[in-house]
Formats: sequence, structure tokens, C-alpha cells
Amino acid sequence: MSSEANPSPELTTNGVGPWRGELPSEERYDPELLERGDTRNVIDRYRYWSMAAIVADLDTQRHPFHVAIENWQHDLNIGSIVRSANAFGADTVHIIGRRRWNKRGAMVTDRYQHVLNHPDVATFAAWCAEAGIPVIAIDNVPGSVLIETYAIPNRCVLLFGQEGPGLSPEAIESAEAIVEISQFGSTRSINASAAAAVAMHAWILQHVAFR
Repeated sequence: MSSEANPSPELTTNGVGPWRGELPSEERYDPELLERGDTRNVIDRYRYWSMAAIVADLDTQRHPFHVAIENWQHDLNIGSIVRSANAFGADTVHIIGRRRWNKRGAMVTDRYQHVLNHPDVATFAAWCAEAGIPVIAIDNVPGSVLIETYAIPNRCVLLFGQEGPGLSPEAIESAEAIVEISQFGSTRSINASAAAAVAMHAWILQHVAFR
């Protein structure tokens, strides 16, 4: 891509206009986006790429951790958690309970993120057992250990509950370990989507090498 057709990142926050110059021939580019511009919420590397091409490229670099969320009360935090899962390169997001969830907070990142639905905790736990992936529950309940001192498995599922009630007893029972995030203020808990982002980043700090 020429510098003329690829503006600096500072100019592409709100997208880019139609492609300027000779059109690229690579299959990853979407002809319609090349013609009318690309205003999607994607990094500059993926400008003008088709959705399928972006997903295929992400599949070559996703991290081995998964994210699971209970969805019994149509929690509005689920969309934000999916967005964070995409940002941190999670392999798959698992929705336990209701198939339908509020996607507004995902900011369409669910289109690029693998999402599976499990009707109940038992089905989810069976999937994890068959895949050989340990479940790590995130909740501040008796018996939990601090996430800051816990060695998170490289391949695992980080399991989150809903805003308010937290994880169900069945979900906690399915977990290999229960970890909590250190807090130093007066509130008993932090927002569910914020907790999910903190936990995912804790995995990143333990397993991604930075230069």
C-alpha cells in the first residue's frame, strides 16, 4: 500500500475515504470498501480488508485463552467484555445461558470474534472437559486467591459472572480455581466488564513477551 493510499494512523481514527491510486489485486481487499472508503472500527492494518480476511488473519495469532460469561439476566456488560476479548486476542468467547445478548457494547467486534453459546453450565463444563481446557473463575468469593499472585494457565477459560449476583454456584463448581482482583477502596466489587478486562490483561502480562 502506498503512503498516499495509507494515511498516518492519526488521520484514520474515523476511517479512510476511497482508495487513491492503482487498486490492489490481493484477495484480502473488499472491492466495495476500496470504492467507498472504510469507516469501520478496525486498526489501520486492516483498512479495506474484507471481514472474512480479517477473521482469517486474526485466527493465525489468537491467544490460547478463552473467555466465558454467564448470561441469565441479559447483562449489558457482555458486549463490553466481547470487545475486550477481541482487543486482547482471546481465542473464543463463550456465552452461557441465553443465546441473545446486547451487542451494542461490542461495537461490532463480535463480527471478528469467535462466539459460542452453551445453554447451561453443565454443557459449558462438558465442552471444556472435552477440549482439555481448565476453567478459571473470576469472583471475590470465599476460597478465592489473588489474581496478582496466581499463575494463570496458558490455555484456559476465564469465567465471569453477571453484574450484581456474580457467578452462579454451578459455575463456581465447574472451575479449577477461583481468583479475585485486588481492591483497595470501599466498594465490594468492580464493574463486571472492568473486571474482565483486568483479568484478560493479567493473562497478557504473564504469557506475552514484550520487547
